[in-house]
Amino acid sequence: MKRHPLLIIVSLFMSCLKLSFAADVVPNVASTEQGDNWGIAIGMRYTSIPFATEKDTVTDVIPLFFYRGEHFYLDGLEGGATYNFNDDWKGALFTRYRFFDAPREYQNEISGGKWDLGVRLSHEVMPNWMMDLEALSDNDGREHAIARLKSRWQWDRLYFEPMFEARFKTSGFNNRYYGLDIDDIGAGVDWYGGVQGRVHVWRELNIIGKIGTRYLDGDVRGSHLIDTNWDWETYLGIAFIPDPEKGKELTLPEKSYVRLAHGWATPSNIGDILAGDTEKDEYNNQLTSLFYGHPLASELFGLPLDIYLTPGFVYHHSSDVQDVTSEYVVAFKAYYTVNWPTKWRFGVAEGLSYQSRVTWIEQDEMDEKGYRASKLLNFLDFTLDVNLGDLFNSEKFRPWWLGYSLHHRSGIFETGSQFGRIKGGSNYNSVYLQYDF
Repeated sequence: MKRHPLLIIVSLFMSCLKLSFAADVVPNVASTEQGDNWGIAIGMRYTSIPFATEKDTVTDVIPLFFYRGEHFYLDGLEGGATYNFNDDWKGALFTRYRFFDAPREYQNEISGGKWDLGVRLSHEVMPNWMMDLEALSDNDGREHAIARLKSRWQWDRLYFEPMFEARFKTSGFNNRYYGLDIDDIGAGVDWYGGVQGRVHVWRELNIIGKIGTRYLDGDVRGSHLIDTNWDWETYLGIAFIPDPEKGKELTLPEKSYVRLAHGWATPSNIGDILAGDTEKDEYNNQLTSLFYGHPLASELFGLPLDIYLTPGFVYHHSSDVQDVTSEYVVAFKAYYTVNWPTKWRFGVAEGLSYQSRVTWIEQDEMDEKGYRASKLLNFLDFTLDVNLGDLFNSEKFRPWWLGYSLHHRSGIFETGSQFGRIKGGSNYNSVYLQYDF
């Protein structure tokens, strides 16, 4: 049996509170009049494995993305749309990634993590205290519901959020995610308590983290597949979030943008591509993409960087080896402008990419390496463009940019179970035309 006594968990939990070692996986960013709340983070998730296996812990490297607009939001590995009924009642339609914690060597084969679709009703029961009621389902109709009580507090540069929740699980949910479709566990209720928060360090730099534990229901604890009563998780990382003390001094990039691109697949890796050594895809697989840029900030760590939230749609054309495939991207993009000898920009984006069907260029590499391909992968976009107005000395073309883009998807070197614990992905060299408005 694994040794995770309640005393150890509670002691660790209270120590973190006393030391103020809590950071916000859901950053409580002070709002600004100039723009929306946003942030980007990366860190390590360290969690227990509830199953009767030789290894009882597993780690993941997880990028997190945060954005708070008027109606839409990103919250770590959750995103959706919100609606305010009044000052006390709020609703949301959202999707959230739920980890399936198994030994690292089995995670690619199992691919158990899921994006659940849910609805939420939130009510402020008293000042600083919020109650959430959620109903969720995976894409196979396995439902669960959550009743949560949480509170948000700030002390100097420390933001923290304690929470307590009860999770009501159907038999289908328990049988799959704890019984592995082997043991008929039945419905049940488990309990969770934890705290998450962030510490503002300097400018946009923050330390973020989370610690929590879940008490499994009796039928799950009684399964021969489970050898613990408690399931625990921690997270620690760094985040880049606008300094709330400078909120009203922030300026935004002057305009939004749309970008239309067309690209060609290559089996070459990023290093070879940037070195100018690109191999042509033998089947000439191609994509066409459309991205929108929503301005967020024009400075990061005192540097003149234009920051955008950039969702995009990518159309993968059919070929001799693949059917039409859709790809959906959400990312943060940073541009650095050089004004000599004409106006140039270097750009890099970091985000998430989901494909409705894995493309041939990725599937071929996964088959070669012996991986099970993942539809969800980390997204990178490297760009270099030139302003056509400056190039041709024409005000008419001032809003237009012509550029090169490297469209990249990968699993971050087997570091994340959310990406199928794979190494590799796909690259596309593309040209684009971008319009500022």
